[in-house]
Amino acid sequence: MRYILMNYLNEATWSAQTPAQRAEGAAAYKAFVEALTTAGAYVGSQGLSAPSQATTVRISNGKTQVMDGPYADTKEQLGGIFTIEVPDLDAAISWAARCPAASLGVVELRAAWGA
Repeated sequence: MRYILMNYLNEATWSAQTPAQRAEGAAAYKAFVEALTTAGAYVGSQGLSAPSQATTVRISNGKTQVMDGPYADTKEQLGGIFTIEVPDLDAAISWAARCPAASLGVVELRAAWGA
């Protein structure tokens, strides 16, 4: 079954990190991807641009509304996703717990349709 692991992080935490802390974080994500790949669970991943660069689109009363910024104004923002292929939800939870974002913010899991 295919799952999406959505990584929610506090953007301010990243900004406050030293270059050495950022390099350590990047190494942790690289190791996570290598572990997923070795296990045959890795399908893909994408990091996202900063929430301040987001554009939100909605249709209201038949008119398109375009707004700068993320949809939700929250402390933690979606920073990236991993797509994994695993046998069941328990396996997806196990991988989510190993994701570096779980220690820094939250990892939300969702089963992917049509995969």
